[in-house]
Amino acid sequence: MLRPEINDLLCQTGPGTPMGDLFRRNWQPVLLAEELPDNDCPPVRVKVLSERLIAIRDSSGNYGLMDEFCAHRGASLWFGRNEEGGLRCPYHGWKYDVTGQAIEVPSEPETSNFCANVKLKSYPLAKRGDVLWAYLGDLAHQPPLPEWEPYTVPEKQVFTSKRLQECNWLQALEGGIDSSHVSFLHGGNLNTDPLFMGSKGNEYNAGDLKPFFEVVDHEGGLLIAARRNAEEDSYYWRVTPWVLPNFTMVPPRGDHPIHGHFWVPIDDENCWAYSFDYHPTRELTLDEVQAMREGKGVHSANDAAYRPLANRDNDYLMDRDAQRRGETYSGIAGIALQDSSLQESMGPVVDRTKERLVATDAGIIKARQKLRKAALTLQDGQEPVGNKAQHQRVRSVAVVLPRDQSFVDGIGEAMKSEPGKSHTSV
Repeated sequence: MLRPEINDLLCQTGPGTPMGDLFRRNWQPVLLAEELPDNDCPPVRVKVLSERLIAIRDSSGNYGLMDEFCAHRGASLWFGRNEEGGLRCPYHGWKYDVTGQAIEVPSEPETSNFCANVKLKSYPLAKRGDVLWAYLGDLAHQPPLPEWEPYTVPEKQVFTSKRLQECNWLQALEGGIDSSHVSFLHGGNLNTDPLFMGSKGNEYNAGDLKPFFEVVDHEGGLLIAARRNAEEDSYYWRVTPWVLPNFTMVPPRGDHPIHGHFWVPIDDENCWAYSFDYHPTRELTLDEVQAMREGKGVHSANDAAYRPLANRDNDYLMDRDAQRRGETYSGIAGIALQDSSLQESMGPVVDRTKERLVATDAGIIKARQKLRKAALTLQDGQEPVGNKAQHQRVRSVAVVLPRDQSFVDGIGEAMKSEPGKSHTSV
């Protein structure tokens, strides 16, 4: 169990909170690039880390992220006109550039310097791969753009989706680093989903429901390894890297793409799941991309606001007959919705004072400890981990090794991401 004050520290990410400060020192995905597809396209609302913001792309293709509300009387700039190099509030015509600087106040004389003294709070917004990333922290400590492998390979080798998850970010993250649930919750899916089927690892998952966990520190976070029985002389290892604060990468299956997530807080009771699939050595096929768009693998079928069509309002389209027949273990279709349905069922913020953890929760326990330490030491002036290039150059691995060989020795080199180098998976 977790003391209430520690649970609050880990879950609360608004302005001025220790965990919020940790998030703000890392570039975070805040939009898909498709949401701002063209110059002068309509602005988009962005709520992240409990701040209400507006994102624009101006006439020259520059991206901007600023306070949602006009400095004049507080009208939402979502209603604004994005035109001729800036966003104009329709209420009284005040206009702002992508940095939040006021550039026109029609009611003021042309000789006035009033505009120079009006600037909305704004943050850097940059495109990397198919995602728009924002840095919400102190500009004096702004790190370089992210070096995650999915967003350094050619764009045809990666696909990213997003979906609303109606619970605290930590519940979602903890599901992402928990490999023990795969044999149960996702049972029935792995051999039918086109992004997982055909892998020998699916047999190992189904054949050993009691994985042994080994958790190893690395500079940016943890390597969480689940070991299952394979053949008589070997073990099947699945190694998930977690990098502070909110990046996870799930081991691949066969030659299928590698997938993972960023769990980005909207506020303390909701988060975005940014889910990616990429292949380090080849382009994604048309069939793979189509399956991802249809909600296969770790993705979901969503409405126009990126809320899953199967959600808590319709009980995630639970099919009890399919559950009884064994077509899906949970009765809910799709990996993403199987996860989020149970994580959302815990409530907006789970009461961790009531939980009873076991050995397979070792990764979750150590992640909580590392998150708490990172947030508190940042308050004391120590630089955070997770936002440096060397922390981000990791790769997940699924591999069969002899029983006398630890994954630490057997796949240490394979964990290092090197675009163009083949990846190990089973």
